[in-house]
Amino acid sequence: MTPESLSSTTLLSPVWTHLTTIQPIRGAGIYLYDAAGNQYMDFTSGIGVINTGHCHPKVVEAIQDQAKHLLFGQMNCVIPPTSVRLAEKLNEVTPAHINRFFFANSGAEATEACVKLAKAATGRQNVIVFQGSFHGRTHLAMAMTTSKTVYRHKYQPLPSGIFVAPFPYAHYYGWDEKTTVEFCKKQLDLLLHSQTAPDETAAIIIEPVLGEGGYVPAPASFLHHLRAVCDQHGILLIIDEVQSGFGRTGKLFCFEHAEVKPDIIVMAKGLGSGLPISAIASSESIMDKWTPGTHGGTYGGGSAIAGAAACATIDVIKEEGLIQNALERGKQLIDGLKTLQERFKIIGDVRGLGLMIATEINNEDGTPNSDITSKIIKACIDKNLLLLSCGSYKNVIRWIPPLIVREEEIKTSLSIFESALIEVIS
Repeated sequence: MTPESLSSTTLLSPVWTHLTTIQPIRGAGIYLYDAAGNQYMDFTSGIGVINTGHCHPKVVEAIQDQAKHLLFGQMNCVIPPTSVRLAEKLNEVTPAHINRFFFANSGAEATEACVKLAKAATGRQNVIVFQGSFHGRTHLAMAMTTSKTVYRHKYQPLPSGIFVAPFPYAHYYGWDEKTTVEFCKKQLDLLLHSQTAPDETAAIIIEPVLGEGGYVPAPASFLHHLRAVCDQHGILLIIDEVQSGFGRTGKLFCFEHAEVKPDIIVMAKGLGSGLPISAIASSESIMDKWTPGTHGGTYGGGSAIAGAAACATIDVIKEEGLIQNALERGKQLIDGLKTLQERFKIIGDVRGLGLMIATEINNEDGTPNSDITSKIIKACIDKNLLLLSCGSYKNVIRWIPPLIVREEEIKTSLSIFESALIEVIS
């Protein structure tokens, strides 16, 4: 093959979907640049990964420095000092009862690990998830994912023992929050009486903000109810912070908004600023029930490079006030989007926490409109603003800029979005 043919994108597997065909050669802050020098505002953050921005100097420096000394140390053979240091840093920022950490490479791996830990710790078999959830693409994680059929299309049958309860998505139901929460509480109780008994239920796992399911925050009252149900029945409460963690929602972890106490925390995406690393965190008493050798992996916890990047990421988030910036810029963005909602009736809902924000696009009768959603996103991309959709009906536009985004950049993004709305609707 010629060099030209080797560089062709046709050599890539067609299983990937592509928001754009842009091939960036450089990233800096909230921007990506292609070979022609075109600048794009990246409000996807690599699907919630680049919380510190592209190529943050402190993260890059940590990676470069670590690369001079050690790239990899297999955790079963040696213990990489960067993994120890990362555990220490996570121990400082997680709740007091959380003091044991397991590292892997991806959110799906962390999901698999947290379920195995829950089963080992409780001696039970089943797991409860919520409608609209996304927990990964491996077979167990697929069985736990209900946000879109495409993620499990033609792969079934999937692992058993997964039971689905309604998520308190008030806008979808057309109810107020209190009514929605009460309905979901009753449905969860019914599930525990009709599908999986409490004494065979190892864990309830929830995203505190639905990710692929539509960027829907779980009301604090519902998370408190889950904690009470788990306490009553000896079920473990797992909070999936893969997309919502590391400052994304204006707290280091989203569950802090509700002041709820998780038994297990799942982390990935924003932890590594672009390098593949994930983690699950729990208490000593729970982790001690995980028999040595019953879980692991060649690369989990072994990448000194990813560990160094994660350590630097936590430092940057804390030292540069990115959590506060997420709150301030998130409020600015929501206020701007709600102002546009008053003018453009196709925006059925604006919601979110910090810089994890959704605009839901609906018809006049409240039904979802995925066609207009995709046209709006395309119009934004044509104006060099990268946005993604989500939701079971693909009618939700998600706003996830890097947490370093500035006031003027939010203003620019709102102006581009307004122009796209005018273009699509006219």
